Amino acid sequence: MSFIEYSNLIQDGDVAIVHLGHNSVTAVKVQHGAQTQTRFGVIRHSTDLIGQRYGCKVTCSKGGWVHVLHPTPELWTVALPHRTQILYTTDIAMVTMMLELKPGSVVCESGTGSGSLSHAILRTIAPTGHLHTVEFHQQRAEKVVEEFKEHRVDHLVTVRNQDVCKDGFGVTGVADAVFLDIPSPWEAVGHAKAAMKKHGGRLCSFSPCIEQVQRTCQALTERGFEEVRTLEVLLRVHNVRPVTLQLPDFGPDSSSSSSQATEEAPPSAAPNPASLKIKTTTPPREMPGHTGYLTFATKPRT
Repeated sequence: MSFIEYSNLIQDGDVAIVHLGHNSVTAVKVQHGAQTQTRFGVIRHSTDLIGQRYGCKVTCSKGGWVHVLHPTPELWTVALPHRTQILYTTDIAMVTMMLELKPGSVVCESGTGSGSLSHAILRTIAPTGHLHTVEFHQQRAEKVVEEFKEHRVDHLVTVRNQDVCKDGFGVTGVADAVFLDIPSPWEAVGHAKAAMKKHGGRLCSFSPCIEQVQRTCQALTERGFEEVRTLEVLLRVHNVRPVTLQLPDFGPDSSSSSSQATEEAPPSAAPNPASLKIKTTTPPREMPGHTGYLTFATKPRT
């Protein structure tokens, strides 16, 4: 099992995603002799998981069942243990696209946090790219190193426990893209520019407050970055549901005579239905609002 390579069978030591229901998933470390408790009963790893195919339906001890899925960055985002606030798929998709990431890209990231974005970046830049990620908090840095090894992507990433605003990313002139998710990103703009390749590159800064965005944009402009723009991604999910529409009764058709209507309509013709059932989409009454502002900029070629 690897987050960047698909496997057919569940093996001892894998991290599997147990799908319990809509918006209910959990990550499980598969081990011989271990058990996982769910609301549907016990899952026994040795008999219920190991050797089974990913995507299979597993019956629990109480008779209920779950699906066991292969891990992906998207599933990990909704199943990971939160050590910090994280980026979700809506923002992650925009970040990876606007930073123009592709296989072989070299990326610098700060801070690592819970590793939600990190896994998406690694899947995008594999198999020949590399991620240099910086985390200020020592315990979080140590934990994410363990997760990268467990998920078998550690060969694609270097984790540094340091203050990016003071010490930078630990590399110079190598990055195709830089991502900043720190309280004062304007203090790291100089280090970000130094880490980027001479032929240019893209930078993204994630900030929840517009005051942070203003100071970051000013720092980017002073450092010579171009195409500075800030955007906000809002997700609006429409729900599909059946509805019954009442059909209006306009009375008889006055354009045709009663004799013609009698001749054309068969004696057993049923009257027009009074209602019609259709499927329609409706927006939610409430939707998640602001998550953060994404500021993008381009380093000019030098």
